[in-house]
Amino acid sequence: MKLFAIGAFLFAGIATLVVSTPSLALTCGGVPTSIVSCEQAGGENATIEQTGVWGILLIAINILTGLVALAAVVGVVYGSVLYTSAGGNQEQVKKAMGIITNVVIGVIAYALMYSVSNFLIPGGIFA
Repeated sequence: MKLFAIGAFLFAGIATLVVSTPSLALTCGGVPTSIVSCEQAGGENATIEQTGVWGILLIAINILTGLVALAAVVGVVYGSVLYTSAGGNQEQVKKAMGIITNVVIGVIAYALMYSVSNFLIPGGIFA
């Protein structure tokens, strides 16, 4: 049953991506686009922030941040359910605490990676 639910969810997501059409499509030089705006067309005197690659990088980082946050919430909820349903089973309590600890370590590691990339890239990623 769980496998069927996961499969149906993935199928619905993929079908939505394949079938849906961009609702706010722009045209830049006659080419339809819904990800990169016309201001990011680039050119000879364009800075890195004015290129389409920069826009796609920002979108990818935002999606990655959302996925990390979603995974962290799911991990904490799973660890909490294990902890509350442990009863007197010390092994299950230890497993639940390990899961929650690993989630916290993962979130801290992602925050550090985000901070370091903001420091290394001139002007920061989201400047």
